[in-house]
Amino acid sequence: MQIRTREFVPRATFALHDPNLQRALAKAADGFIGKRAKAIAEVPEFEALREAASARKDEILSELDLWLERFEARVRAVGGQVHWARDAEEARAIVLALCRRAGAKTVAKGKSMVSEEIGLNEALAADGLEVIETDLGEYIVQLAKEPPSHIIAPAVHKTKEQVAELFAEHHGGPPKTTVPELVTEARLQLRRKFFRTDVGITGANFLIAETGASVIVTNEGNGDLTQSLARVHIVTAGIEKVVPTLEDATLFLRLLARSATGQDSETYTTYSMGPRRADDPDGAQEYHVVLVDNGRSRMLGGPWRPMLRCIRCGACMNHCPVYGAIGGHAYGWVYPGPMGSVLTPLFVGLDTAYDLPNACTLNGRCGEVCPVKIPLPELIREVRHAQQRDGLHPPAEQRVKALWRRVAERPALYHGLERLAVRLLATLGPKGRIRRLAGLHAWTDARDLPAPAGRTFLELWHAKGRDE
Repeated sequence: MQIRTREFVPRATFALHDPNLQRALAKAADGFIGKRAKAIAEVPEFEALREAASARKDEILSELDLWLERFEARVRAVGGQVHWARDAEEARAIVLALCRRAGAKTVAKGKSMVSEEIGLNEALAADGLEVIETDLGEYIVQLAKEPPSHIIAPAVHKTKEQVAELFAEHHGGPPKTTVPELVTEARLQLRRKFFRTDVGITGANFLIAETGASVIVTNEGNGDLTQSLARVHIVTAGIEKVVPTLEDATLFLRLLARSATGQDSETYTTYSMGPRRADDPDGAQEYHVVLVDNGRSRMLGGPWRPMLRCIRCGACMNHCPVYGAIGGHAYGWVYPGPMGSVLTPLFVGLDTAYDLPNACTLNGRCGEVCPVKIPLPELIREVRHAQQRDGLHPPAEQRVKALWRRVAERPALYHGLERLAVRLLATLGPKGRIRRLAGLHAWTDARDLPAPAGRTFLELWHAKGRDE
């Protein structure tokens, strides 16, 4: 997947003016937020579960090497193989070697953010393999030749009408008019492809050290078909996905679906452990797990460790006003929204992804809804501090900050300029909204600027005190 994080500003500007995208995002936000609220309201102990999951994840991360080694031993004991990849290049090379050894021509894939992170699809296609995305959302964006825009709903940026046109273009026939018709059409197209797949590649929501199992959750069953019908099953997963026991997995599963889609649980929760045994009716003949580091071990020893708690539910972006306004493609890489504002700079460079953490409003909603209590606002601020320490802020921004500091250190000057500004802005928005403002065209092109009341907060506060 191409890294286009330097294009954040023009891509965000385009997104704000795309009517189809705005309709799709508005509809998705209503569904995600409302369903989550309803789901957690039915679990009185939800906050206690969050606290327990956060603490347990920190305990696991403190002994991550131990649990990874135990997981590897259990996988080998049941006939599977574990491969260790230090970075994206090594991970791609391992998967390609396994596909070549299997003589594969066709690869079916379940949804996997790690495979997006390491650029696996492009590498497989460049090696002459046919790659078939089997998750409905991933299938849609594959046909559209676009990257996913959300980690759990890859095609959330598409309207129903756009999907209907896309299917008509690729499948033939008149465009379908209802969601059930579109789903049925995709199912018929994909079902035929499952039976001629040589290699199935899935991600993993969790890896269980005590059994050597990989766990995936889906709503479509595509992951089960991907890993059971192919001759070779390959799991790609970040090293942070390991948990010690089945009981640990259960704790996180109680939080995952409710936070992601507002369900009590996903439709399918599938545990895979090793290749097919002699008396198994189906399953892959080979089972491989590719454990991907790609910068994660560096995060363990510093301020970024809490980010490794992430269970990839997408709740942070579902509640983020910035993501809700511009969608995922504006972020320019695999991980959008608040999680991407931390992870992307760490993975691709503080300078390459400079704009992402600086676009955040620090409203705090992401931290409030994270099921494992990742302090996302604090981590985003820490990324900004790191950029400052590295001297990455543009010179113009540095000059503005220096000017602001000089003014803020002089209270009389600060309050005098503040009174002047609010009175001037109040005259520009007699109806409470400023439609156009010189110097802020990027803001007012897409939204109105609320006009101040004509007096500063302190003036209003003091007046309220006198009235009482």
